[in-house]
Amino acid sequence: MNFGAKKWAALYVRLSRDDDSEGDSNSIAHQIEILKKYAKDHNIIQYKIYKDDGYSGANFNRPCFQEMISDIESGLVNMVIVKDMSRFGRNYLEVGMYTEIRFPEFDVRFIAVNDGVDSEREDNDFTPFRNIINEWYAKDTSKKIRAVFKAKGMSGKRLSTQAPYGYLRDRDGNLSVDPETAPVIRLIFQLAAEGNGPGKIARHLREMEIITPGTLEFERTGRTKNYDPIRPCHWYSSTIEKILRNKDYLGHTVNFKTTRKSYKSKKKIQNPEEKQVLFENTHEALVSQETWEIVQKNRENRRRPTRMGDMGMFSGLLYCADCGHTLNLNRTKSLAREKDSYTCGAYKQQRGKCTAHFIRAIVLEQLVLENLRAVIAFAREDTDGFIRQAMSNRMEAQMQEQAQAKRTLEQQERRIAEIDGIIKRLYEDNISGKLTDERFSKMSADYEQEQAHLQMSVKELQQTVEACEQQNVNMDSFIKLVKKYTVPDKLFPELLHALVEKIIVHAPDKSSGHRTQQIDIHYNFIGEIGLSHAIDKKESA
Repeated sequence: MNFGAKKWAALYVRLSRDDDSEGDSNSIAHQIEILKKYAKDHNIIQYKIYKDDGYSGANFNRPCFQEMISDIESGLVNMVIVKDMSRFGRNYLEVGMYTEIRFPEFDVRFIAVNDGVDSEREDNDFTPFRNIINEWYAKDTSKKIRAVFKAKGMSGKRLSTQAPYGYLRDRDGNLSVDPETAPVIRLIFQLAAEGNGPGKIARHLREMEIITPGTLEFERTGRTKNYDPIRPCHWYSSTIEKILRNKDYLGHTVNFKTTRKSYKSKKKIQNPEEKQVLFENTHEALVSQETWEIVQKNRENRRRPTRMGDMGMFSGLLYCADCGHTLNLNRTKSLAREKDSYTCGAYKQQRGKCTAHFIRAIVLEQLVLENLRAVIAFAREDTDGFIRQAMSNRMEAQMQEQAQAKRTLEQQERRIAEIDGIIKRLYEDNISGKLTDERFSKMSADYEQEQAHLQMSVKELQQTVEACEQQNVNMDSFIKLVKKYTVPDKLFPELLHALVEKIIVHAPDKSSGHRTQQIDIHYNFIGEIGLSHAIDKKESA
């Protein structure tokens, strides 16, 4: 709109979704009608309408509001007219900043028609109170919305209005598997279970020319927020990381993942896990629990590529038996892959006095393969025998420890209850005069100290009992995992990372005149077992 050199009046109208309940009285059309009538009645010929539809009054970062402010600062506006103060905003500090400071600085007159506010008059003393009332309204509305939001979230209904990539969302908010994108999610988790990091997975998807979630959203809805028309298949590692930690893919619903510090702030902050609420098995899972745990374990173990940009199969799994440092892959362009080897990182960096613990990758692969073949065959063919042997070294001791811990726990819990009764009687004797204050203080302090020690012991005993009980659960998980695989002829990353938690590499022993080297394989869920040890008895590695 071109008004030439003459300034114009800004007719500002606003409506938020929360105002819908008020009917047509606050509709955009009704506001415009009121302001146009006011302009006509007061002989205001040149004006421009600034319209924000669907924006909260507590937030001043509205597109047309900011356009109006820009026009004011450019000297193009001499007057701002609104239906009432609440249409201008519901944050009394910011409303006051504009109406009491900014507008007078630019010689801009402010009028709120229905509230009888006109900055050129001197009877506007009630205006600040009206602004406070408007903010109270916004705060009360926010509180009510939060209460409804919380009740819905605590009932188990999904709060997010967007379906995670891999799913479709129906009108009731329920998730169903998206046949187009679910295979991509399964591929991402499979690659992660094989030991690939987010960056490598992202590169793999780019090479496969799989469109990104943002591109898919644009194709389905037309929304351009996360769409890059130049690079429709350019996956980022951050997107992969977000997918890999999303429990929705386990078939669970997690509510209250994010929060806001104030109803005035639109910035979302991540809620700690203890404040989130999880509802299990609310929709079909795309990833099994076993795969999820393997992926999370792999993500915890930092794996670094070589200078050539690739990564060894065992990277992130090998640990030095003497210093505990990870073993690093040694690979060069000048040597064949058969010469790849691993050495202790502390020795390589000349830290401490550790030795190299040098082991050829090809030797390590053969040792681990033979061990895995034996474990898988035994577990599949004689499950009960495998469980007995795997737990034989500790089962009896653990059962005895668990039984003793339970007995001690019961005794100590009874004693804690007895001490509560004793302290109560001491207090009554002190009040009645049977026991002096000095004697009461000493005796009660002794009992309270005993009770505190018992409570600490009870906590430790409970952990012991839980750990023993968890061992049985872990063994079941391992057997279930093993039965997914046949006895392998070749070692491949998915199998390795699915079954193996870590591998301890001992220093080579040459005392016999031959070079022997032991590795200890710790399996997922069950740790070290009787079959864990493998020894290379060749003269050279």
